[in-house]
Amino acid sequence: MEYIAGNTNFKYKNSAVTLGKFDGLHQGHQLLINRIISYKKQGLTAVMFSFLLHPSNLLSEKEFELIYTEEEKCSILMRSGIDVLISYPFTEATMKMEPEDFIKDILVDKLDTKVIVVGSDFRFGANRRGDVNLLKQSEAEYGYQVIVCEKENYKDKIISSSTIRCALKDGKIELVNTMLGKPYFIRGEVVHGRKIGRTIGMPTINITPPSTKLLPPCGVYASKTLLEGCLYPGVTNIGYKPTVGADENIGVETFIFDMNRNLYGEIIKVEIHDYIRSEMRFGSLEELTQRMNEDVMLAKKYFHIK
Repeated sequence: MEYIAGNTNFKYKNSAVTLGKFDGLHQGHQLLINRIISYKKQGLTAVMFSFLLHPSNLLSEKEFELIYTEEEKCSILMRSGIDVLISYPFTEATMKMEPEDFIKDILVDKLDTKVIVVGSDFRFGANRRGDVNLLKQSEAEYGYQVIVCEKENYKDKIISSSTIRCALKDGKIELVNTMLGKPYFIRGEVVHGRKIGRTIGMPTINITPPSTKLLPPCGVYASKTLLEGCLYPGVTNIGYKPTVGADENIGVETFIFDMNRNLYGEIIKVEIHDYIRSEMRFGSLEELTQRMNEDVMLAKKYFHIK
């Protein structure tokens, strides 16, 4: 997959394009992705067009929290079958671009779009004036076809990034994973921790997520860690570790069952599968050790490990 980030200097021929924010790459997004990939058999280039920064970053002083960071999104899409991922710079100029200019300058001139696949609520251009109807009005003039996909539902809920974001904040991991169509994960480089886990027979690995990463509530979770293409079950603590000195920044600390390897500097992916308990402050290291042993037992029970 070719990845173009923060760059407006690109040009393609005969493309099938899907457009959107694509935070989470959930099951609804997967429908759009699968549709444009299907056009590769007709010789079209499958292109996903998104923005490098979430639009809310320009519209608010508050930093927007993402289900998946840009790096995490790329790690998923690398194996999706998409030919090109464009993360277009979302600037003041982009925000003020008239929707008609977006169609002509980007979709037609830069991407030579033959097929456009979008969700029914897709909006674009200045004041969000552009919509599905405007795209359809230009089909004959520019020679492309617009395909509109309706929202996917799970039980009584629409599958959307905002719905998943709310569920994640509430710690509803099962619902989050179902809507995503895959386990929610945190990706990062293994860094040095306080190495307290080694003193109690539970060596852990630590990653520090960026501030833009939306995390579930602080607590302990049954998890799986992806290393060298294999998934290893374990227990993950998301939080500040108050018993051993309270870190300033939130961290992700994982104990992988039956593994004691030096992984410093490795890029790993920690999947969150099930909530075990909230993060707690214990009166002693012994109390913490006892509870961690209980956490391990609960996680092994969840993964059906004897």
